[in-house]
Amino acid sequence: MGNTLALAIKEVVMKNPWYVTGFTDGEGCFNISFNFRTKFKTGIEVRPSFSITLNKRDLNLLKEINDFFKVGGIRFSKKDQCYKYEVRNIKDLMKVIIPHYEKYQLQSAKENDFAKFSKICELIYNNKHKSINDLKEIIEMAYEMNPSGKRKIDKEKLLKQLAR
Repeated sequence: MGNTLALAIKEVVMKNPWYVTGFTDGEGCFNISFNFRTKFKTGIEVRPSFSITLNKRDLNLLKEINDFFKVGGIRFSKKDQCYKYEVRNIKDLMKVIIPHYEKYQLQSAKENDFAKFSKICELIYNNKHKSINDLKEIIEMAYEMNPSGKRKIDKEKLLKQLAR
């Protein structure tokens, strides 16, 4: 990418938070994943993440979005030959990412996923995910998000783990 185009992208991203929101409407994802972990009292680890995934030729744009938020990181996926900007730290999600999308609201159906994501992150931030009842609520909300997405673990398996 030429320096002129790179500077133009930087200027658009850094000066226009609505651009970042619009970009997220198309290419972003708010996700809650789960893993079984015996070291947790509930046996379940909850992992919130916000990400934007782009083809490797658009790495510079992801770098500008990373610079815009000043949290998270970028990693390469060999599987699909794409770069992913991702924020997983709960404090960064609560203090940087969520306030941005509350102020500059999404315009697509992704806004519904964001609302659930925001509520789940608040519960996690306040350590409510350590309570079986609150974790059940988190699981229910999470499985209402991203209806076309794939999940490694069925909701029923997670709820069965909590019934033990």
